[in-house]
Amino acid sequence: MEQEIENGLLELIATERIYIPISSMDGKLKKQRSKMAESLAIDKGYSGDRAYARIEQEDTMKARGMSEAVKLFESQYPRHGKILKGMIEEKRAEREVTMYFGMNPDCRLTESDYLGVMTNLGFSPATAQRLYPELMDISRKLSKKRQQNERSILIG
Repeated sequence: MEQEIENGLLELIATERIYIPISSMDGKLKKQRSKMAESLAIDKGYSGDRAYARIEQEDTMKARGMSEAVKLFESQYPRHGKILKGMIEEKRAEREVTMYFGMNPDCRLTESDYLGVMTNLGFSPATAQRLYPELMDISRKLSKKRQQNERSILIG
């Protein structure tokens, strides 16, 4: 039982360390994508030798946001609106359960710990092996910036 917990924690730590650089790249790519598309200045469409693009506009109905709905309700029903607004703004105690985890001093994850997580993500063993050095390099650089050895995750 104790070995299962240890192995599970090692897998969680390896997963977290792989998550950090991939999440960071994901955020950067999302921002770049929108900026790049807007900067292309394509009015209606484009068709080239190797690529194409088209612009489509459509009117869609979207749900009203919560704060907008409360303001509208409050303007139509001032007395009840104040009550509703008070209920929303009322603070309430919540219990959160957080797990803090990390590596013991002078202990390290092995390459196989990371490769196991990567193959569980769907990478072939050969691809995981090729990506491993670069991913670890990025992970080390990001962790130096954060200077944070212990991590946490909300579990309840």
